Amino acid sequence: MQYLPHLFENNRAWVEKMTTQDPGFFRRLADIQSPKYLWIGCSDSRVPANQITGLQPGEVFVHRNVANAVIHTDLNCLSVIQFAVDVLAVNHIIVCGHYGCGGVKAALTGERLGLIDNWLRHVQDVRDKHSHLLAPTMDMAARWERLCELNIIEQVRHVTQTTIVRDAWNRGRNLIIHGWIYRLSDGKLRDLCVSVEGSDGVEPAYSNGLRGLC
Repeated sequence: MQYLPHLFENNRAWVEKMTTQDPGFFRRLADIQSPKYLWIGCSDSRVPANQITGLQPGEVFVHRNVANAVIHTDLNCLSVIQFAVDVLAVNHIIVCGHYGCGGVKAALTGERLGLIDNWLRHVQDVRDKHSHLLAPTMDMAARWERLCELNIIEQVRHVTQTTIVRDAWNRGRNLIIHGWIYRLSDGKLRDLCVSVEGSDGVEPAYSNGLRGLC
C-alpha cells in the first residue's frame, strides 16, 4: 500500500507541468546548481522561500530552523553558510523571518514548549538585550512584531560575525547580507534596511536597522 498517494500525484502533475513548459528543465537541474542566494529562514510551513520570491528549484540555497536563528555553535547552519559561500559562491545571504512567528512569541512570553526552550533561549537573549524597545506600554501584538524584527536584525549581525563571511570579504568577495521580514496576512516581504557588503559596514547597518524600528 502506498502512503500519501496525493503527494505522489501532485509530484507527477508538477513534473508534467515543468516538462511541458521547459523540456530541458530537469536535465539542466541534474547537471549543476548555481544559486545566487542563500536563504536562512524559519521552519514555519507558511514561509516557503521559493514560492514567496518567485524562484525556481536551483535558484536559491535554503537553510531553515525555528525562528531563523544563526548561532555560532550551530554546525548545521555554519556548514550551510560555508558551502553556500565557498563552494556555490552565492552573492547574497538573506535572513528572512516573519511576523506571527510562534518561536519568537514563546521567547517573548516565556511560554514553556519543551526541548525547544533551549534553542529559543537565543531569541530571549535578543529580547533581553533590547528590552527598551519592547516597552510594557506596547500592546502584545506590537511587542511580538517588534521582537520578530529585532531577531532578524541580530541574526544578520551574527552572519556577518562568522569567520566564513569575514574571510570571504577579506578575499574581496562580492557578498551582501540582507535582513527581510515576511507578513503572513498579505504575503509581502519587507526589507529591514540592514544590508551589508563588507566588515566596515556592519555596525552602521546594524544601527540603521535599529533606528528604523524607533
